[in-house]
Amino acid sequence: MREIKGRRICIICEGDEEEGYINALLKKNVFSDKYNFSNPINAKSFFNIFPRYTEKFQSNSYDLVLIFCDTDKGPSEKYIDLKKKINELHDADVADDIIIFGNPCTMQIILAHFGEIRLTSQSKAVNAKHIENFTGIANYKATKEQREELFRMIKRDNYKIMKVNVKKLSTNDKDTSSTNILKFVENFESDNDEWINVINSKL
Repeated sequence: MREIKGRRICIICEGDEEEGYINALLKKNVFSDKYNFSNPINAKSFFNIFPRYTEKFQSNSYDLVLIFCDTDKGPSEKYIDLKKKINELHDADVADDIIIFGNPCTMQIILAHFGEIRLTSQSKAVNAKHIENFTGIANYKATKEQREELFRMIKRDNYKIMKVNVKKLSTNDKDTSSTNILKFVENFESDNDEWINVINSKL
């Protein structure tokens, strides 16, 4: 049986864009070898996130299970409900420790690879002009071909640009144009894995 090296991290992704983005980063080897990222789990729907999280957490197959999703501006009632369910599951205020979010959507993070942007809508129709301006992809509707073209543009160099740009954004999920991804990717880069133990001590 092949030995699995590294702390095992599972990321439950809301949908195709989150899964594709995480996979694009993993292919660029920007994270420490200290961690073993299994294939991200695509929940295929926001409402499947909590059942998938519960399943993977209770399997005891991972050192840490995280969630990557949109807040849908507001944040939406479904996002607030997800955090409530996670806190109730663990009987502790831990949702902010395990959810990677983009407000209003994940595209806020993706476009930060190409420049400064503050999205105010999760609508693909509204954001299509910004996506074309930054990437040249016209009439973006998140088709398979468009996603593949977009994620091919994620590079090690613009990963550094993304980190600079998101650092300028709020990390409060109640604020429009916000994300906490910087905290997580900096942990993923670090050979010091104590942060995993800190989170698990709360669960």
